[in-house]
Formats: sequence, structure tokens, C-alpha cells
Amino acid sequence: MKKILVTGASGWLGAEIVRTLLARGDAVVAADIVISPATAALASRDPKLTAVAVDLCEWPQVMSLMTAQRPDAVIHAAAVVGVIQCADIPIKANRVNVEGSINLFEAMRLAGVKRVVHVSTEETYGDFLAPTIDEEHPQKPVSVYGATKLAVEHYGRMYSRDHGLECINVRTCWVYGPHLPRPRVPRTFIEAALRGEPLHVDDGAQLAVDQVYIADTVAGLLLALDKPRHRYDSYNVATGVAPTIADVADAVNRAVPGARISVGSLGPYRHGGVVLSATKGALDISRARTELGYEPQYDLQRGIEATIEATRAAFAREAVTGDQR
Repeated sequence: MKKILVTGASGWLGAEIVRTLLARGDAVVAADIVISPATAALASRDPKLTAVAVDLCEWPQVMSLMTAQRPDAVIHAAAVVGVIQCADIPIKANRVNVEGSINLFEAMRLAGVKRVVHVSTEETYGDFLAPTIDEEHPQKPVSVYGATKLAVEHYGRMYSRDHGLECINVRTCWVYGPHLPRPRVPRTFIEAALRGEPLHVDDGAQLAVDQVYIADTVAGLLLALDKPRHRYDSYNVATGVAPTIADVADAVNRAVPGARISVGSLGPYRHGGVVLSATKGALDISRARTELGYEPQYDLQRGIEATIEATRAAFAREAVTGDQR
């Protein structure tokens, strides 16, 4: 049994990482700026889980966490996540994503913790120059989010070269699944369909994006965590195919009888209807397959159906309790 520190552990992806690590028998230190009630409740039930409130932007807190817990490795999921979220608060995004990561790497160096798996993103590539791209594609981000994540990758390389850390970057794409916290595709399509409401989006039908179910993302992260030796410091973890936004709408319509979800092509896709998306496509996952043994288990239709099932159950609970997400 290893002890794994998970940053951003009360977030959507971080919480799934924590649950998966616990299920396979690891001890987990769940760190976040605020410990969610769900994480606290899980820690009260499972002695393998320790929950610690820590602000990665505050150096003394990070160093105290690392020296007190002495984890075997780190999965670094803490960040201001998303293109529009970072565009709205660029200074805070830089402080949390970049400065917080430097604090983490420095604390690891001083405490003798060597391996960190950083949750990175396709946004580091910027505009895709081909329908499918591999890890050697130029990294020219066009969003604040992508720029901060690329900076973290580069700082990780410096710490690896100069201090012997092993900073591994897992670049995923549009991760989705049950209870996605941001109102974007496919959540918006699924919720409208389950409510019996028609939804038409005027723009972005032809944007092709590799959409990755959350369980596949977590599986790839843990494979990178577990690999004894790495020849590479970056892996694309996605599906290797890129459905269009219109394809996602069709998948929802197939899965929910009577659903009326449609997307037009009047203009390009904009995050939140505001921030222009980079040109996307599919991530070549050959390296992750060969080096990690990664194989995605969810194609788009299966992932959409799993998300619909969980969302339908959440709606039923809301109807009984009166709670709204």
C-alpha cells in the first residue's frame, strides 16, 4: 500500500481520483483549499483517507503538508480549471495554477518526494494543426488556462532536470461524466433532454473535440502513477477520436427518447458563448497505449448513457428532497 497525496481532492476530478485510489487499497491524503462535506464524510468512514485543508498558494502550508505527510507520490489536480473560468480571473489563475505548482514542486524537493503526476490539458497545444495530434505537436496555447498549464509543465521539467523530481504530465481533453460541475457540453444537452426541454445552440456544430469519460481519465492518471520508469514526461490520455458537438447532440437524442437537442453552424464554438475555442481534434493515444497499457473503456455513446443514468438518478433525488444542484 502506498500513500498518495491528491491535490484538488475535493474537486470533481480530484474526488474521483481519491475514491479510485481508496478502492484499490492505497492510503490517500486529500488536500484542498476547502474540504468538501463529501470528502470529510468519506474520511470519517475510511481510515485510509486523511483530509487536509491547505492553500497551495501559501508556502508554509504546503511545506507543512509535505513534511507531515511524506507521501510516496503526488497526483496534482488542483487548479483553476477551464478556459472561460481562467479568462475571467487571469491573475488568480496564474497564482493558483503556476505559483501553487511551484510551491508544490519545491516542497517535494525539500521533503524528498520524487514523483508527481500533473493533470494537464490539450489546451497547451493551442490550435490543432491536424485532425489527430500526438505529444510532439507544438505547444502554443491560445487561452489563459492553456498558458498556465504549459508553464506548470515547463517548471516540472526544470525541477526534474535540476532536482531529480519526476514530473509526469497527463494531457487529457474535454473530460465529462456524472455531475460535471461546469455548465458545458454534454451536461447542458443531457439536462435539457431529461427535463423534456428542447435545446438549440446556434453555433459550433462542427467543432470536433476528443471527449473523455471521467473514469478513463482517472485510469490513465493511475497508470502513469504506477509505471516504474518513464521514457517520456507527457502522455495524451483521451479516446483517440473526435466527435463534433453535433455528434454529441445526436448521441443524447439517441439515448433519451423524445429529446430535441440541436446545434447550428452559424458561427464558431465559444466557451460559455463568449471565449472563442481553439481548433480541436483528436488526441493520438498511441504513446499511452504502448507505454502505460492505457485503453479507453467508454466511447461517446457509452459515456453519454452512463452520464444520463447518473443524472436521471440525481434528478430523482432532487424531486424527493427538494434540493437543487
